[in-house]
Amino acid sequence: MQPPTDPTPTSRDRLVIAILLVASFTVILNETIMNVALPRLMTDLHVDASTVQWLATAFMLTMAVVIPTTGFLLQRLTTRAVFFTAMTAFSLGTLLAGLAPTFEVLLLARVVQATGTAVMLPLLITTVLTLVPPQRRGVVMGNLSIVISVAPAVGPTLSGLILGSLSWRWMFLLVLPVALAALLLGARALTNVGERRESTLDALSVPLAALGFGGLVYGLSTIGTPAGLAGAAWPLGLGVVALALFTWRQLRLARRDAALLDLRAFRFPAFTLGVLLMMIAMTALFGGAILLPLYFQTIRGLDTLQTGLLLLPGGLVMGLLAPLVGRLFDRVGPLPLVVPGAVLMTAVLWAFGGIDARTPVWLLLGLHLVLSVGLALLFTPVFTSTLAPLPARLHSHGSAILSTAQQVAGAAGTALLVTVMTARTAALTRGGASPVAAQTAGLQAAFVLAAVIAVLAVLLALLQRRSTAGPGLHEDGALNAAD
Repeated sequence: MQPPTDPTPTSRDRLVIAILLVASFTVILNETIMNVALPRLMTDLHVDASTVQWLATAFMLTMAVVIPTTGFLLQRLTTRAVFFTAMTAFSLGTLLAGLAPTFEVLLLARVVQATGTAVMLPLLITTVLTLVPPQRRGVVMGNLSIVISVAPAVGPTLSGLILGSLSWRWMFLLVLPVALAALLLGARALTNVGERRESTLDALSVPLAALGFGGLVYGLSTIGTPAGLAGAAWPLGLGVVALALFTWRQLRLARRDAALLDLRAFRFPAFTLGVLLMMIAMTALFGGAILLPLYFQTIRGLDTLQTGLLLLPGGLVMGLLAPLVGRLFDRVGPLPLVVPGAVLMTAVLWAFGGIDARTPVWLLLGLHLVLSVGLALLFTPVFTSTLAPLPARLHSHGSAILSTAQQVAGAAGTALLVTVMTARTAALTRGGASPVAAQTAGLQAAFVLAAVIAVLAVLLALLQRRSTAGPGLHEDGALNAAD
């Protein structure tokens, strides 16, 4: 399908994108909605901390396993078929979670939810790349970044507000009507986008992808649990070996356009650079989403409602800035936006490394707002410039690769920062430090490490070009050269 030449999407195209945006925001919100609810669930469902953590781990694990298959699904099935499958799975999982009588049923519900969630973001990205011409993508990607960045940030806030007066079940029961409304609207108005391609599913690639990406996410998530490095060693080892075999097989299958996940996208330098930069940004986003609630609740003694309200302004700032950043990107390109964004992110993480039990709340709120501004400057330009050079035939695979990388980065960032915090806290506790002093020092160490990692984002941001070519411009040149 040739990319559109009219710089203004039609009303039908805008409706399709709007439906997918609402649906994607709804499903991705649930990835972090349980972050501040885990203590309540431990009490209500009579499970310990290592067990309840599986509600978050299983969600990420399922996402990491399912997302690599979406490149194949988006080429083989119609837009409507993929949308209905994803939203039906998510809605059923949400209903089951809201009614779950036991922890085991709730865990199963989270897996079903994640199956639907995993498909929606690659579907949204691929649809935008197909319908929107390069000169208008900044604005549309700005709206898309609301889904990618704001939904995970708003998740803890929403759950904090709900838990302040209602049962944890309402975290799901209140989301269910929105999901069903999006499903019904899609049934009425959603049209098929792009063209289907006949392809076969390689039987060996699917288990290799599941073992590879699933092993990495599970192993990284295990590092922060009592099992520690010893418990994480075997899944990480299995994941690395399976991922190496998966990569080898995909490169072979790509020669006849039969790859489950076409890794030839990495032959475009702008794509590779953008994936690395996005992984670092997601590490900061998910790491902050874990560390800040821990600080507010364990050191400052705030409840879930107060914690949610303090995190809410940052999420709103990202949402409000995203369309503006998109318009600026269309005018000035990525470099003037990405570099300041990376610098702001690094500076705030470094400042968080100095907070303690006496840090004024207004200063914490201000720092979180500045961090949100930095992330807003990063997400839209990076997403747009990362995917823009890919030819149309690699759109679905590129979006699947980018989404998978986000999940691995989120798991890695969470595991690494929580492990550093826990190790530092335990060491100081053994040395006789008070619990508050030990926990504060542990959080400071985790934030300093996050700042060090963010320095890499600044270096990568400096490599961003002022402008990137849209799909179709490289269709005959770069892709053939890559082959």
